[in-house]
This record gives sequence, C-alpha cells and structure tokens, in this order.
Amino acid sequence: MKIARLLGGGAPLISFEFFPPKTEQGHASLLRTIKELKRLDPGFVSVTWGAGGSTRRRTVELTIEIHQEIGLVAMAHMTCIGSSRAQIAETLDRLARAGIENVLPLGGDQPEGYQRPADGFDYANELVEFVRSRWDFCLPGACYPETHPSAASPEQDLANLVRKVEAGVDFLITQLFFDNTDYFNCVERARSAGIGLPIVPGIMPVVSAANIRRITALCGARIPEALGARLDACGEDDRRTLEVGIAWATEQCRELLAHGAPGIHFYTLNRSPATRRIHETLI
Repeated sequence: MKIARLLGGGAPLISFEFFPPKTEQGHASLLRTIKELKRLDPGFVSVTWGAGGSTRRRTVELTIEIHQEIGLVAMAHMTCIGSSRAQIAETLDRLARAGIENVLPLGGDQPEGYQRPADGFDYANELVEFVRSRWDFCLPGACYPETHPSAASPEQDLANLVRKVEAGVDFLITQLFFDNTDYFNCVERARSAGIGLPIVPGIMPVVSAANIRRITALCGARIPEALGARLDACGEDDRRTLEVGIAWATEQCRELLAHGAPGIHFYTLNRSPATRRIHETLI
C-alpha cells in the first residue's frame, strides 16, 4: 500500500519510526516493540538509514521483515551520502522485488571531508528525481519546522523544499519539534510557496533529558523554555522525566490534530511505552 493513498482518508494517520539495532538482542527487542505497537493499527512504520549508509543492509532487511512477516506497511529511509547510483539502484530493486512501495529519500548529513562518489548525489531532490525516473515508489519528503541546520537562511530552506516537491515527492514529514507554533508556521510558509501536499508532524516523546538534548543539538530543534524547566526539575529521576515527556507530547498531538494535522509520525527510539500511552489518549 502506498502511504499517500492513506492520507486524507478521514481519520488521522498514525505512524512510527524505528532504527535498525546493532545486535541480535536489540533486534529481538525491537521486534517485540513493533508487535506491541502493531496493536495500535498504525498506518505505516519507517526504518531509518544510518549515517553514510552504514545500516544499508540492516535497513533493507528490517523493512522487508516488517512488511512480510509482521504485516505492516513499511517504508525504508535512504540517504545520498556514501552511495553510488549503482548501489542505490540495487537497493531500490531489492525493495521493489520484496513488495515495498514506500521509500523516504533524504540528503543525509555529510561528514567533514566527505567526497561523494563520482556518480552519486548531493541533495535529496536529486535522489527523488533518480527514483522517479525508474521506479514506482511512493516518496515522502522531509522538512524542517525550524530551519534546516545547514541552510543559510529560512528562505533558502524553503527554496530547497520547493525543489524537492517539484522533483516529485508525494507528501512531507517534519523533523521533530516541541513547539507547535513552529509546525503551524512551517505549514503556512509551505502553502505560501505553493506547496499543497499533506505535511505530517513528527513527534518525539522525551524519555531521557540527556538524550533529547543530544538529539536536538544534532538536528537543530529547539527545546522550549517551559519544557526545559520541567526537565530540569526532574533532575536524574528518569520516571519523572518520562511523565513530563509523555504529558508534553500528548498536548502537542491533541492540538496538532485539533487544528487539522493529517496524522502524527512518532519517533519512537525503538521503545513502545511512551508512544502507546500517548496514542491511548488520542483515540
């Protein structure tokens, strides 16, 4: 099933993101998490692609396993970084043969001193065009409610998003954010630029203060002062931190859906409890 066909069908589309574990124990634990979350009847799940293509094989294998053995609509992420056209084509062919119909083309973070393969790509819009030229995947695109950290300005970030949409993406999923005003402003900017595609907000429930500060530092997301103060008040108490994270994300989701968001894409960090508890309040 192509995800774009599920959007706008009435009920908001709830989805989950996972990353490929590095160990067999982690893999077994993740499969238990996915099976627990399957009970929530998600519209789809996605599997991330490691930096520089480091999880290419595991991403593909996990995506196919989720699709064929667990029975969920599965989407594989794919970045430009470190991959030649031949490698990308081989991966896309394998996904297509396995019945995968959804791929998320991403630019990826270029490490210092990176030199792309001679026949590779630099940007997501180039990867989108390549996929569109030979395959029939549904292609979402990523966007940033706050400016992409490598963009020179919000205007450049929006221009890059327009190029990605013109290349042929079917809908958009946002990077994580903690202030819904950023999402609503993002949608307004996109609409003013002529982008009419559904824009699905990406939500990451806070489960660890240290972890979320590390993640936001990498992706450029902002922790609102009110949330930061609540996390600081928890100190080293992980249980209190989890409760704060769940309460904050729950209010985010309620407001987003009440104001017309087409769904919620949960960044789960391969865990189910927080996501399950938030989901229970939304149905």
